[in-house]
Amino acid sequence: MDLQLSGRCALVTGASSGIGQGIALALAAEGVRVAISARSLEALSETASLITAAGGAEPVLIAADLTIRSDVDRLARQARAALPGLDILVSNAGGSRPMSDWNDEAVWEEAFALNFTSSRRLTHFLIDDVKASGQGRILVVTGWPTTRNVNAASPAKAALTSWARAISFEIAPYGATINCLVPGKIESRQMLQRIHPTEEARADVIAESIPLGRFGMPAEFAFIATCLVSPRASYVNGASIPIDAGMARLA
Repeated sequence: MDLQLSGRCALVTGASSGIGQGIALALAAEGVRVAISARSLEALSETASLITAAGGAEPVLIAADLTIRSDVDRLARQARAALPGLDILVSNAGGSRPMSDWNDEAVWEEAFALNFTSSRRLTHFLIDDVKASGQGRILVVTGWPTTRNVNAASPAKAALTSWARAISFEIAPYGATINCLVPGKIESRQMLQRIHPTEEARADVIAESIPLGRFGMPAEFAFIATCLVSPRASYVNGASIPIDAGMARLA
């Protein structure tokens, strides 16, 4: 199926590995010119190499720390300047922030800066570009709003989902959409090295809560993401869609 994405321009954050890398690769394979962002250019080199090796256009690489307000604004400006006509934003940067000290203000502030404020600021900076094309798309990778243990990222992601739903009403008259994807256990460096760092830990969570019996792959997540940002998904707006194999929400 032709997703009618060839020639479009997109910004993908958190694109150095995992879900973000998978989405950048999938978009480039559909003929999208992509700008990709992560904290360092070195971290983005693997994604850039994979894109060009598969025949995609050379991506624009922009280093930015999205917990820093000035970096968020600079990222938006540089992406817009490098890719005139940019009207697809994939806001993927984020990370789990489990807490041992519930009153650690620094953790709360960093978690909200990364998991909520960066997406909000990027969107507001680029919203006119998204609306102008008549088929602009915003895709937000969110997360579970609740967990068994206190995790500063969870309320930040809940706020992100609420905000995105409100934005959906504002941009729909311009032919633009915003949707959220909620990942389950998708293989990534964060998942394999930090959250479930051992084979035993991964086996336990699979046995306990994943009916399909395995973690998901970034390419599987990216397929849904690429469909949602295409013109063919023009009637999907304000949705929050779990990509988790029917996972029981246990952790």
